[in-house]
Amino acid sequence: MNLVNAMIGKEYLVKDIEAEDEDLKSFLFSLGCYSGEPVTVISRMKGGCVVSIKDARYNIDTNLAKAISI
Repeated sequence: MNLVNAMIGKEYLVKDIEAEDEDLKSFLFSLGCYSGEPVTVISRMKGGCVVSIKDARYNIDTNLAKAISI
């Protein structure tokens, strides 16, 4: 399952980042989004969602949300 399918307000643990692009993986790592870290979907909007990672909120697009396996 990935973040696109996550329930709003429920905390999940990141299992893996499923992306072949190393820049994308390092970007997510810089946000604190890596295997074993908790992530929560705060809200959804057209084209993406707002997530909480390490007490910070980020707006990520759908393609990025699909790359985060929970």
